[in-house]
Amino acid sequence: MAEKLTLDDIADLRAYERERDHFRHEVIALKKRRRVPVGPVVTLVFENRTTVRFQIQEMARAERMLTDDKILVELDAYNPLIPGPGQLMATMFLELTNQEELERWLPALVGVEATVELRLADGSVVPCSVDPAHAAQLTREQVTASVHYVGFDLTEAQIAAFAAGPVRLAVAHPAYQFATALSPETHAELLGDLRA
Repeated sequence: MAEKLTLDDIADLRAYERERDHFRHEVIALKKRRRVPVGPVVTLVFENRTTVRFQIQEMARAERMLTDDKILVELDAYNPLIPGPGQLMATMFLELTNQEELERWLPALVGVEATVELRLADGSVVPCSVDPAHAAQLTREQVTASVHYVGFDLTEAQIAAFAAGPVRLAVAHPAYQFATALSPETHAELLGDLRA
């Protein structure tokens, strides 16, 4: 089981600077295998303990966090993104690069975070779940946020169907209907999470 991060897992700023280049290259390669674009503007990055540690280290570095209290706030915010056995966790990005795209997609995709699903080879569908705390912060009636957090809880039978492949990641929103087959590399990465 992937353990949650603790203060002991987060290097202080000087120690992190010494490991940062190597760690950053490791995480870039890892995220390449864990990034799945779905249609023209939605991308999901499936998180694990390493990607979450990187996020917290980078936040601490950027904001010069020097106290345990500040790091604990980040741990509380990001630890829920570390999947447990039978679980996948992802950050969903709406990759919008200009004002025109923002004005078009953010109102059109209200509720998109609740419409992500895994389509398994046996025909079953695993809908995502949305953390209520994140939903309370990010969900609006007129416009959506450009970042959301979603999870998938799979039964043993669903994990077996996932393993048999192929698996498609889909968004089934009325204004955005796209699906993408997981690459062999991504499939292997996520199966490792599920079997942790």
